[in-house]
Amino acid sequence: MTHQPHQPYRTWQFADAVEVTATDGSSVLPLGELSGAASMAHFELAAGAVSRAVSHATVQELWHVVAGSGQLWRRQHGRQEVTPLRVGTTVSIPLGTAFQFRADDDAALRILAATVPAWPGTEDEARVEPGPWPATE
Repeated sequence: MTHQPHQPYRTWQFADAVEVTATDGSSVLPLGELSGAASMAHFELAAGAVSRAVSHATVQELWHVVAGSGQLWRRQHGRQEVTPLRVGTTVSIPLGTAFQFRADDDAALRILAATVPAWPGTEDEARVEPGPWPATE
């Protein structure tokens, strides 16, 4: 068994998160990070809104829908599909996958996401891609 470097545990509060706007246009609340290894965030897309299509340069993500409903489009190596997003659905966004999501008209779509490695915070991490739907700006 290898020895891991000491990393103190931490606690974050949802109410203390500072909202940022992602390249795709969604509202993001960063929730916590493990020394660059992984991070968590809460995404929200307003009812009826459509994100910009993007891909990530260095990270991959797991999403879990916690409220609302909508659709997720993903394209990877010539394969593409649209997946319904409902409360309880978990989806993966592997490295380099182009994706776009939209919220149904009746409520905001809210997603809890884990990012591996942690979100780097650089402008060029999310690259705008062509997608199937016009984005709401």
